[in-house]
Amino acid sequence: MFMFQRLFEGPGLRLCVIAFALVAGLPAGPARAEEAHAIAMHGKPAMPPDFTHMPYVNPDARKGGRLTWGILGTFDSLNPFIVKGLAVQPVRNYVVESLLARGQDEPFTLYGLLARTVETDDERSFVTFHIDPRARFSDGKQVTAEDVLFSWQLLRDHGRPNHRQYYSKVAKAEAPDPLTVRFDLAGANDRELPLILGLMPILPKHAVDVATFEETSLAAPVASGPYRVTAVKPGASVTLTRNPDYWGRDLAINRGLYNFDEIRLDYFREANGQFEAFKRGLYDFRVEHEPLRWHDGYDFPAARSGEVIRDTVKPGVPQPSEFLVFNTRRPVFADIRVRKALTLLFDFELVNRNYFFGLYSRVAGYFAGSDLSAYGKPADARERELLKPFAAQIPSDIMEGSYRLPVTDGSGRDRTTLRAALKLLAEAGYDLDGTVLRNRTTKAPFAFEILVTTRDQERIALAFQRDLKRAGIEASVRAVDPVQFDQRRLGYEFDMIQNRWDQSLSPGNEQYFYWGSAAAGNPGTRNYMGARDPAVDAMIGALLEAREHTDFVSAVRALDRALIAGFYTIPLFNVSEQWIARWNRIERPKTTALSGYLPETWWSKGEPQATQTK
Repeated sequence: MFMFQRLFEGPGLRLCVIAFALVAGLPAGPARAEEAHAIAMHGKPAMPPDFTHMPYVNPDARKGGRLTWGILGTFDSLNPFIVKGLAVQPVRNYVVESLLARGQDEPFTLYGLLARTVETDDERSFVTFHIDPRARFSDGKQVTAEDVLFSWQLLRDHGRPNHRQYYSKVAKAEAPDPLTVRFDLAGANDRELPLILGLMPILPKHAVDVATFEETSLAAPVASGPYRVTAVKPGASVTLTRNPDYWGRDLAINRGLYNFDEIRLDYFREANGQFEAFKRGLYDFRVEHEPLRWHDGYDFPAARSGEVIRDTVKPGVPQPSEFLVFNTRRPVFADIRVRKALTLLFDFELVNRNYFFGLYSRVAGYFAGSDLSAYGKPADARERELLKPFAAQIPSDIMEGSYRLPVTDGSGRDRTTLRAALKLLAEAGYDLDGTVLRNRTTKAPFAFEILVTTRDQERIALAFQRDLKRAGIEASVRAVDPVQFDQRRLGYEFDMIQNRWDQSLSPGNEQYFYWGSAAAGNPGTRNYMGARDPAVDAMIGALLEAREHTDFVSAVRALDRALIAGFYTIPLFNVSEQWIARWNRIERPKTTALSGYLPETWWSKGEPQATQTK
């Protein structure tokens, strides 16, 4: 009896369970996790463990020289991890590192950086990072598990809303040894979370004051990245200098990257002045967003002589899309019928012809030009299953893929769309009183403000203002400087703004930050429209839980349908290309990454070898 009892205790019990599982054909338990050089959201990493460099870099790129950026706006902080202040964003990628680094030729794959290897199980119920023993902060101190745990706690409790949201999902964190960190993710139901933790910025415990972390500061941060902040002119410029003792310079993930000895970030308060500075060669490259300027604004001597080169890059990610955003927190836009009516009134055909030389296309939804887009595609069986609990709020034409954005005659006086818009407005309680649209109950005129900050935004807003006037709607256009625009946008202090959301081929947790209900009332998120929709929340949850790529695509398309059905924005146009202008003293690789242009892969032309640093 004693021997029989012992058999079913401790190891004996485990052996019997395993034996029974094998006989019965059942799995003996979760597959053993093994250390790996990389982790992919879906499928396998493209690069093998012994890869030497990424395919989109020049591994023999010259080191040395300076790259000068021209940035529109200003700054008052070097901390990009807090809500307060206007931060210098390049600090995040050039100064502060993460445990893992993105492979820019894949939808969402991360390779070892501060963490030499990573391991997780099939359920992704935990993730363990093994820190490279060579990793050092810029002050020479070793990066340890204690720093990782400190960073996780700091950003969970004091970081930006997205950090607080992501990192609070961790059930438990521990350090089995000084160079190993294990995060228990039980109950999170989020298969992306191991990757999100892999991208967590790692800050030094010994050099960060928790008590003042959420306050803006221009003090140079201590971090482990390839560059250090070496000079700051408040509101005007920041200089980053390549660390000659950078610990990770020989890593395969970094080969061909970070080639300039110095990166200077110059800030401009006004867009026209910024462009004039580029024409004079005061900074090295610009990403052009205005079709008019790209079409005829580069007819200056340096561009004609070839000193300024114009590159057209076609990335493989969803096309960036511009929208006019309704702030549904405002009563004037709370009724979806109003939002539908105003969508009908925007004359894209006129604007595209007169302002954009026909360079743009236009689709509804937020994943344009990719397999993730639901626009024009019928819902598959998995999508219908996911959206079944919310069927009443998803119109049949959106489910069937037959919904189309309105197409006008391009005259600016299309009567068909005007009649349809006025019908919807009447259903929402508005009537025309002569030439003024008024609320049927209060008699207040229908009026709101469009907030803009660039010339291109202002032109679109003024064109829309004329469209709205035909329906008796008074829209005022207010132009503000980029600083005020950002402050009002982040605080949701607007009626309508123009905005764009850049999407990847592997959308994940950031979708909660873009349009999740919890983000709607939290200043500093990108849920500018104030969406609070259970269908949207559920679809984001579904894409995070998807294991197979087909299920993932269905979940993202279902999310796209739920967002289209909410009419939270007026789609303006989709950008299928990136327009980059650069002085010919800057070179770039011949191969472009899936994600598009990458300044960290560029190098200085003709820089003498003597200026190179190790």
